[in-house]
Amino acid sequence: MAQFFSLHPTHPEVRLIRRAAELLRDGGVIAYPTDSSYALGCRLGDIGAIRRIRALRGVDERHHLSFICNDLEQVGRYARLDNWQYRIVRQGTPGPYTFLVPATAEVPRSFRHSRRRTIGVRIPAHVMVQALVTELGEPIVSSTLIPPGETAALDDPAVIRARYEHALDAVLDSGPCPATLTTVVDLATAPPAVTRLGAGDPARLGL
Repeated sequence: MAQFFSLHPTHPEVRLIRRAAELLRDGGVIAYPTDSSYALGCRLGDIGAIRRIRALRGVDERHHLSFICNDLEQVGRYARLDNWQYRIVRQGTPGPYTFLVPATAEVPRSFRHSRRRTIGVRIPAHVMVQALVTELGEPIVSSTLIPPGETAALDDPAVIRARYEHALDAVLDSGPCPATLTTVVDLATAPPAVTRLGAGDPARLGL
């Protein structure tokens, strides 16, 4: 049964952040809030946990998961960015943008797009997420919490707890989210292209 952590939205309790990071290190799958919607997350490289996320989402390996990072230095470990790509990512972070970027050798092959060798990275503007990624010391592998057969992301932690209490290891509650999707920007092409318009305004990126 999922543990339920109630965290302050701007000053998350260190004890609970550490406990959530421990669950991720132990192979757990959590639901957690971001600046766009609630998401499912696990530790990078944990194949069993990643399979659980795909099963909960009802997606297969063709659906690529995102790397949730806490700063640009961490993004740079997993993404190869030229100067023009870096400038765009910097302008949109932290914020509700997902950037499709060329992957480095640090990224397991199973995470890269099979033909384009790209990954999705983002830095949410959410204090709790940044604290959790910092405590974990590596990105959270993540997918928006959209139930199979539905199109809207879940935004109420109480509903998530009731619906997934036997499928998750923890639900992190710091209040409701906007329940919007991120804006997806493909930086693996020149010029860059907005492939999904969501909460992030492309004008902030100069697009």
